[in-house]
Amino acid sequence: MRALAPDGTLRASINLGNPVLASRDAATGALKGVSVDLAQELGRQLGVPVELKAVDAAGKSVEVVRAGAADVGFFAIDPVRGEGVSFTAAYVVIEGAYLVRADSPLTANAQVDRPGTTVVVGKGSAYDLFLTREIKQATLVRAPTSPQVVDEFLSRKLDVAAGVRQQLEADAQRVPGVRVLPGRFMVIEQAMGVPASRPPLARATLHAFVERMKASGFVATALKRHGIEGAAVADPAPLR
Repeated sequence: MRALAPDGTLRASINLGNPVLASRDAATGALKGVSVDLAQELGRQLGVPVELKAVDAAGKSVEVVRAGAADVGFFAIDPVRGEGVSFTAAYVVIEGAYLVRADSPLTANAQVDRPGTTVVVGKGSAYDLFLTREIKQATLVRAPTSPQVVDEFLSRKLDVAAGVRQQLEADAQRVPGVRVLPGRFMVIEQAMGVPASRPPLARATLHAFVERMKASGFVATALKRHGIEGAAVADPAPLR
């Protein structure tokens, strides 16, 4: 218990920027989602109360955990984020996709990285980090958070919106005249993490918890309960 919650309360950073993992209940304002369920279950197994720290973007969640202001967080695995955060293996895998206007000449993911094409991403998101490394010719534009990507795409008349497939598909239902390109440009592995400054036992304990939650069906049940489609439970994995 002390390895993960040294102060006797488990402080969990919850990223509302990824609706696959967490959101606020429209009626009550309460936090809900797969990551919330996992945080509460971890606290229950440790026998400690849970304090949820909500942030609106992935980058902020990284900062909170890196600074030690939270004991655990929920992140897309990325080497840049690995500086200051120690990850478990993935518990869920999510697809990254592109959205364009209905009349766009773009019909495939491979056509996006071309000179003169503008691609809007959520600042500090997993796909921002990925595309920053991979995009060679198109221009990246950053929205403050992932849920603001499509609105930024529309208001600034940009060419492509990049994001988590579920978010983009929801936006395509909300906004007329847009479509999601088929396929995916990346697979995002979602894991839990602890501050890298914590002893190795903290990461090992959290990794073991994640593996139990995958094997027991807890993660699959949580995905179904929250109506999450297009995300899959990650395969079992050893601690690396």
